[in-house]
Amino acid sequence: MIPDYYTTIEKPAVAEFKDRGSRFIACSFPVQDISGFKECLGTVKTQHPKASHYCFAYRIGLEGTIFRVSDDGEPSGSAGRPVLGQIDSRKVTDTAIIVVRYFGGTLLGVPGLINAYITAAALVLQVTTLVQKPVLIYYRLQFDYTGMNDVMTICKQFDCPILQQDLNLFCSLTLGIPRYRLDEVLYKLNELRGVEVEKK
Repeated sequence: MIPDYYTTIEKPAVAEFKDRGSRFIACSFPVQDISGFKECLGTVKTQHPKASHYCFAYRIGLEGTIFRVSDDGEPSGSAGRPVLGQIDSRKVTDTAIIVVRYFGGTLLGVPGLINAYITAAALVLQVTTLVQKPVLIYYRLQFDYTGMNDVMTICKQFDCPILQQDLNLFCSLTLGIPRYRLDEVLYKLNELRGVEVEKK
């Protein structure tokens, strides 16, 4: 069952944890897809070219089925999984955390590493603003230009973000309708003359 709202982050954030000379710099990012995550990872690697490891975890989508973890050379299960555990414990999605490690010369052992990656991820989520967003259902509208004002009034009234628009004599819009207001919005749109409504 998909909920009406989901929790995510809006802006990137950074936090740092130190243990026996090693520095663990956690960077959190809002991400909508895997290519967006890859851009974030590229940015972090550019900012920290001399780091020893770039471990990460992300979870994307409302069902939470799109996720990945990477230990990036650390012992198996000591980095990526603990980071994902923090994302899941805060119940956030569309979120990535990359933890950059600068090795300080002292081996921390697997328990020490798990603690360091958990702590770094927890710290960055503490300084990141979590936001609740409505789950959107996407629809495509087609209508004559004369119906533009009526359609826009409904979009504004019900906070429906417009994702794509092609405004000519004959217009088409792709918009997101908040799930909890879906019935109301579809009723209003279907009342308008000459507006075709189809689910994306």
